[in-house]
Amino acid sequence: MTVISVHIIQANVDSVEIIPGVRASNDRCLILDDGPTVVIGDLHLGYERALEGEGIYLPRVNTDSIRNSLNRIICRYEPKRIVLLGDIKHDFTRVPYECRLEITRIINMLSAAAEVMIVKGNHDNFLQNIISDTGVKVLEFTDIAGFRLEHGHIDTGKRPVIIGHEHPSVKISDAMSGSIKIQCFLYSEDAGVLVIPPFSPFSSGSDLSSEEFMSAACKNADMNNAKIYGVSEIGIIKLGTLGEIRAAKCEIP
Repeated sequence: MTVISVHIIQANVDSVEIIPGVRASNDRCLILDDGPTVVIGDLHLGYERALEGEGIYLPRVNTDSIRNSLNRIICRYEPKRIVLLGDIKHDFTRVPYECRLEITRIINMLSAAAEVMIVKGNHDNFLQNIISDTGVKVLEFTDIAGFRLEHGHIDTGKRPVIIGHEHPSVKISDAMSGSIKIQCFLYSEDAGVLVIPPFSPFSSGSDLSSEEFMSAACKNADMNNAKIYGVSEIGIIKLGTLGEIRAAKCEIP
């Protein structure tokens, strides 16, 4: 069995610099020195309401959890700018009034603390109409500190690029102790692609150790040497490269 070298950068470290001027935070967001700017992906507000339409009923905790986490980030990093990197809402269609209210309250809360920029995701149909009263515009992409920031469902071709959309995680398992799934940041210096984890607590993530990429930026690049930074309760964990994790999974009996 191949053993994956797992390096805990330091217990209880809130963030680690993975590119000069760019830090991966254990709060599941990215911190750019420019501003500073906080980059957050995939809120998926209205998740529980969308599932109820399919007959699945969950406690309405997603928005409250997100609001508390966002408040913690604002207090900790005091950002000048907050970029929401797409999939603000979960339902692809028009949303009911209750969900519209959830979304506008979150945007207004953020706007009271910093400049808010919203990049459109593939779930964000009708979003501009929903948030029209907030005064915030929905963008296809934005450029900050030399980086193209886009959701990831469409590749503008600009590099280096920061995307969401993938919901990246890795599943680490062995024959004896089962497995654990860890949300992560994924960074390929060669490809110029940095992928951030989803912010919604309900987004468990796509297992990159076995699943195919969804974004064109990752699909069209060799990501084997991409470095993986796991998000955990004890801090950011360096998990090695994607190629190492995929090779180790293949060798586990």
